[in-house]
Amino acid sequence: MKLRTLIRGALATLATAATVASAQAQDSKIDEIRERGTLRMAGILAEEPYFAKDPRTGEWHGFAVSMARDIAETLGVELEVIESSWGNSVLDVQSGKVDIALALTAMPKRAMSIDFSAPTYYNSFVIVSPNAALANKSWSELNDPQYTFAVDLGSAQDNITRQFLPNADILRFKSRDEAVIAVATGKADALVNTVLNGMVMSKRNDAIGKVYVPTPTLASPSVIGLNYDTDDVWKSFISAWADYNRRIGNNQTWIVESLAPFGVSLGDLPAGFNLGN
Repeated sequence: MKLRTLIRGALATLATAATVASAQAQDSKIDEIRERGTLRMAGILAEEPYFAKDPRTGEWHGFAVSMARDIAETLGVELEVIESSWGNSVLDVQSGKVDIALALTAMPKRAMSIDFSAPTYYNSFVIVSPNAALANKSWSELNDPQYTFAVDLGSAQDNITRQFLPNADILRFKSRDEAVIAVATGKADALVNTVLNGMVMSKRNDAIGKVYVPTPTLASPSVIGLNYDTDDVWKSFISAWADYNRRIGNNQTWIVESLAPFGVSLGDLPAGFNLGN
């Protein structure tokens, strides 16, 4: 009698486990995306070389779009780009409005809201300045009230200025364009940003000068943002995709291709910068 009871209990446990497994399989993010037929990503307007939308055709391009398109092709679906902003892209992932947000800096505060993939590449923080005397300065040397830096408020680079340039004079603007104008008009000595943005901005506007990498090099992983509530298979797939394509050089290729229209080649990237680590 006891044996029969034990067997029934074991079968009931197996049945429950099977039901849970079945429910989890039905709730798989990959299945959801394939059933929908599209992979939804957050797209940021006028953020070359990451994102750009052709106003005539509505077509999106940029290396983040190329990466997302490859993920979509791997899944056998189309890519759907949903307009967002850097700040809202985190909220869009958190709410489920989009499936992924690319080119995010893995800041600890963001990790409280969304999950992160393995790095797609590593981005360095730099200064862009018309003053060549700042070329070989360290972050500690730049941390001086005699220097004025422009930065876009609430960005990853703003976070860098708060941590490494607390004694410098910091001008914080609502947009990156306002920060660029501050440097171009002489209101600030330099702009603090990421190296890829910096290379494009300096090519577009000679008045803001050249890109310099202060020492020590501050490299931050660029990651794909994912909803915490999605299943582990989906998260594992995205991280495997990121790791694989970073290591074999595909991500670097997409980045270099997106820089080419601005006259920037791999050899033009400043010393001390490495996409892979």
